[in-house]
Amino acid sequence: MRYAVREIMATNSERQAAYRARHLKSENGELERLNLMVNLHAKRSLERLASCYGVTQRAMIERLLQSAERAAVDAAQNLPDGQSDYYDSKLKLGVTQ
Repeated sequence: MRYAVREIMATNSERQAAYRARHLKSENGELERLNLMVNLHAKRSLERLASCYGVTQRAMIERLLQSAERAAVDAAQNLPDGQSDYYDSKLKLGVTQ
């Protein structure tokens, strides 16, 4: 019996989906995939920070986000309804550069 090539060989997207299904799952359901592009300087900073603290880049991002969230919650506490507005994604704090 002769099969069409399409039936035998998976497309790149099908192989990628199968890989993700096998390897990029959260065992406890607490992980989500994040796919983004950052500028070169931010990437190198992340690499240096992770190396400096002896953690993975993922762990470093998680630490940085936890620290930033603590700062936002602390700032929100000084505002009327600040904490509830923060958790409802309604609070807008100014960003300084």
